[in-house]
Amino acid sequence: MQACFSNRGVITIRYYGGWAAPNIYFLGFAGVVKFGNIRIGGMSGIHKQNDYYRGHHERPPYNEGTIRSVYHVRHYDVLKLMHVKEPLDIFMSHDWPLGITEYGNRERLLREKPFFKEEVDKRTLGSESAAKLLNKLKPPYWFSAHLHCRFPAIIQHGEDGPMTKFLALDKCLPGRNFLQVIDIPSNPGPYEIQYDEEWLAITRRFNSAFPLTRMPCTIRNEELDIEDDRQWVRSKLNARGAKTFDFVQTAPPYDPSRPVYNPPVAVHCRNPQTESFLQLLELPYLLDSSNPGGVDTNVSSSQAAPALDDDAIELPDEVEDDEGDEG
Repeated sequence: MQACFSNRGVITIRYYGGWAAPNIYFLGFAGVVKFGNIRIGGMSGIHKQNDYYRGHHERPPYNEGTIRSVYHVRHYDVLKLMHVKEPLDIFMSHDWPLGITEYGNRERLLREKPFFKEEVDKRTLGSESAAKLLNKLKPPYWFSAHLHCRFPAIIQHGEDGPMTKFLALDKCLPGRNFLQVIDIPSNPGPYEIQYDEEWLAITRRFNSAFPLTRMPCTIRNEELDIEDDRQWVRSKLNARGAKTFDFVQTAPPYDPSRPVYNPPVAVHCRNPQTESFLQLLELPYLLDSSNPGGVDTNVSSSQAAPALDDDAIELPDEVEDDEGDEG
């Protein structure tokens, strides 16, 4: 999910996450937040190799290709998550991590979903980038969706390492296993979603390398130093507080009593939460449809985030074109 639509044809981008509704918080394409003392990380979208190394080039109004490619996971967002060093309590992904079926009841899964057998046997079912994050982050809980069935698994990271409890749930339909309640111990509040200091520092550090075109690229340096950004973010949060910006309604909600027979042309507008978030981090707004190359003269910052070194950018050997990809 990148944008929110309404029956009035308004589109607002939420790449960085935010409130989609008063009680529904979107983590963004990649993100980490805190609820009380519980740290929750997540990655949105599905893996498509042909788009993995491309930038976030999609802009509204979307066409038949970009309406699908917009939710394909990108290397840039995975690498940001790979820089998370402090322990996470929960991680969420739409895709299953590659190889996760080796840690659960494979036979029961294949009885329910026999058409998974070839992918399971060839070890191609799931996302390689999600598997790398699972092995790097090692959260106690990992929740996924996508494959429309319930599948639990337990991953032991090394002989004496930590354990991850994995759970995928089914579609939200009658008679399906789409709900499970899990108690996760935590210290007292505040019981509200708050920004995470480490994640804000990572977001600020990586912003100068935000890829915004179809050109394939990746970042070579696997260990960027974010300590200066961390101290800068800490001072900001100490002054403002860590509570997320409030939900702002940007379009009228759907009214079933007023069906839309001829939907209007979608109109893009800047999301107020995104604007406030970027102003907090003193970063430019790069996701306007009027700036497909990512150049935005309306920069709200008085201090730009430090740029990555030129030699930190690397082009992959080959990325095939995927016009007509069904997503």
